[in-house]
Amino acid sequence: MTANDPYRCHKPSVKILDEDQVRQIHMAALGVLERTGVRITHDKILELLDAAGANVDGNRVRFPPEVVEAAIRTSPSHFIMGRRDGEPEILLEDNNSWFGAGLDSPGYLDPVTDKRRPFTSKDCRVMAAIANALPNYAWAMTLGLASDVPANIAERLVAKQALTHCEKPLFFCSKEPESVRDIYDMAVLIAGSRKRFRQAPSIAAISSATSPLSYDDGTLEKIIFCAEKGIPQVLYPALQAGATSPATFAGTIVQASAESLCGLVIAQLIRKGTLVIFGAFTTIMDMGTTIFSYGAIEMNLMTAAMSQMAQHYQLPFFGTAGCSDAKFHDDPQAVIEATFSCLSSALSGASFVHDSGLLDHSEITSPNYLVLIDEILSIVNRYMRGIVVNKETLALDLIDRVGPGGNYLAEEHTMRHFRDVWYSELIDRTHYDAWLKQGSKGFTDRLQGKTKKIMDCQPTPLPTKIIDEIDRMEKQWYRDAGY
Repeated sequence: MTANDPYRCHKPSVKILDEDQVRQIHMAALGVLERTGVRITHDKILELLDAAGANVDGNRVRFPPEVVEAAIRTSPSHFIMGRRDGEPEILLEDNNSWFGAGLDSPGYLDPVTDKRRPFTSKDCRVMAAIANALPNYAWAMTLGLASDVPANIAERLVAKQALTHCEKPLFFCSKEPESVRDIYDMAVLIAGSRKRFRQAPSIAAISSATSPLSYDDGTLEKIIFCAEKGIPQVLYPALQAGATSPATFAGTIVQASAESLCGLVIAQLIRKGTLVIFGAFTTIMDMGTTIFSYGAIEMNLMTAAMSQMAQHYQLPFFGTAGCSDAKFHDDPQAVIEATFSCLSSALSGASFVHDSGLLDHSEITSPNYLVLIDEILSIVNRYMRGIVVNKETLALDLIDRVGPGGNYLAEEHTMRHFRDVWYSELIDRTHYDAWLKQGSKGFTDRLQGKTKKIMDCQPTPLPTKIIDEIDRMEKQWYRDAGY
């Protein structure tokens, strides 16, 4: 839309930091990289950094500001991500927010019995199909840590389930560089070719520093591989204020920015123009429980501030929302924490927002909660569209014609615009007597019913030839792992 577009809206937004605070944090992050530095032991990366002008002193690397700022300039601010078949799906621009479903959790909350149990590969199929069917998730993640398959190939097996049962772009975590290679091979196979994959990558890998201020060799191998193959990568350290980062929120944001920028420098040195998503999971350590909180208001505050830092660098940002420290999906705490975090992330302009559907500080993933968050996102997305103000919507001639004491029910203008109102399958607006006649169902009952219906949805199946090849890959993983 252009500035003169009659349907253009002012997008709601929030700023946690003023311009001077953003500048202070940026300079402080550069100061950390230049004075304190980062621990790196990977020989190839050390040689690369030394040649680029970094100060390499054994395993401590210090970065001159000009090296960091050059890397920021060469990192794309916009790029396209595709569906699994290579068709474009997400265009990053104008601080729009794209929400994704879940990440890796060890437990599963059964949507029918509400019983907790270990997550399995079958559960991944269910969660992937739900994420594929729900309209407010633009992308998905691998959605759980499968307990029913060998641990050393579990990442690949869960990614296989996600790519098979969800057509949307896939973000994934992997401890092993070998897993990244195999997941990439599956994505290229489904997309049709390496060229088609590069045009609109269907997967993105999450790599993170070990806070404080360290990058291990395995993580750096993943960064190298992703840069070489054109896989977008999220540089996403997880910092816990008071434990692995300073107890002050500004100090945590400084360290988080430094750690993410370090990875960005390395990625750009491997291949200029590498697709990098800036970010960090910045939260608190609850001193009463020591948990890594997924529902703290301070997490939302720091995430919004980190989003501003990404906008300062003109980089895409990886945010966090739609999750909770509550134990069950229908606990009011779960609804409060998810609603606020989703709205905060959208208002902050976070590009990709992850962890929707996680409960109990990431210990449990829940189909019902995933559906609930989709409903929250529907509300948030309507809010973020703002209000159109033009001649048609101001309706001055209509107001004058109807005049005092009239009504607008039979007006053509009303017929054109009554669908502008947001409606829901889950939010009840009936009169009490009508609600009784419909079975007196509360919100939890309605949510469970919708979840059961969504669970029956299936994506467009992959061609048999591709399924056969992926099955062959799986057999090879088992053989290579000694099974």
